[in-house]
Amino acid sequence: MATKKSLRVLVGICVISAWVFGAALPAGAETLNYKSYVWMNREESVLVDDVEGHTVVLAQRGGFYVCDNGELATIKRVSLNDLTKGAGSATAYETIKFADGSTIMLKSQSALSGTAGETTSSEGTSEIIKGTGRFEGIKGTGSYKRRFLPAEKGEAGSKQYGEGTITYTLPPK
Repeated sequence: MATKKSLRVLVGICVISAWVFGAALPAGAETLNYKSYVWMNREESVLVDDVEGHTVVLAQRGGFYVCDNGELATIKRVSLNDLTKGAGSATAYETIKFADGSTIMLKSQSALSGTAGETTSSEGTSEIIKGTGRFEGIKGTGSYKRRFLPAEKGEAGSKQYGEGTITYTLPPK
């Protein structure tokens, strides 16, 4: 009798554990790691009169991702940066387009670091807001780190290189 009761308790614990741990882990989550290279297409900067070196910048960038699964993708990014002497924050919208035409669209929040009025690095997180093609119905998040290279003569603005990870799920087919 005690054995049957113990077995029922054990099965009950297993069922509850599977339910709790199963809910915490996204089913079928996939990870896409990438390296990025991004350049400035255009930039508009406006001084803010509250403190020295405070600017608000609207930037449009282009670039590409080299993914760890061998895929290449182009990117278009629009960002609004609030900087004081090169440091501050940014909100960006980025469309990643793969060779088959499928896209992933992200909304990102970054912390920007800088010295001597130049932004030198950024780190942030992203939320997937939309997908098309094979990414229709995608959900997920991302994180990244980027370094900035100063603009050279004739360039519209700084360049960036970095790496990141996108973790996502797709709806069942």
